[in-house]
Amino acid sequence: MKKGPFEVTSTKIVYQNPWIKVTEDEIIRPNGEKGIFGVIDAGAGVTVVALDQNNDVYVIREFHYAIETNDYILPSGGIHKGEEPLDAAKRELEEEAGVKAKKWTFLGKYNPLPMILNSASYFFLAEELEEGEQGEEEKDLIKIEKLPLEKVIKMAETGELNHSGSVISILLTARLKKV
Repeated sequence: MKKGPFEVTSTKIVYQNPWIKVTEDEIIRPNGEKGIFGVIDAGAGVTVVALDQNNDVYVIREFHYAIETNDYILPSGGIHKGEEPLDAAKRELEEEAGVKAKKWTFLGKYNPLPMILNSASYFFLAEELEEGEQGEEEKDLIKIEKLPLEKVIKMAETGELNHSGSVISILLTARLKKV
């Protein structure tokens, strides 16, 4: 099987759980040399900038297991099988922050580490917000705050907000809103 200029001679799953799959491909390079590629498939995800009428942004503070820190992040999560990115964004915003939005703007799609990671990220701006109830399973894990857009932009610029999807989303929103 061909993958771009590479001939794949075998593929094996090295690790798999409900959230990620790691595969290793044995390949032949265009120059004839043998090699391998490892790929992590973490599925696609979404990040939402929820901006209210006062120009405040809903941010979440939660513990991130892999890097062992309690950091800020915008409402984010995975896209379920068969789910459209916008539907996932709406679901994640309501589950994590207890917020619904009447106006949605697509900000872009990015691939964070395309050389080893298959995990596209879709970014949305949510406006005309209506507060509701936070999802039950989220209440013990995350703390919701509303911070001024300008402060969240500064947090992205200084690294205080360091989740890549959150940083990209907030900077795209700043550009869109001309902040």
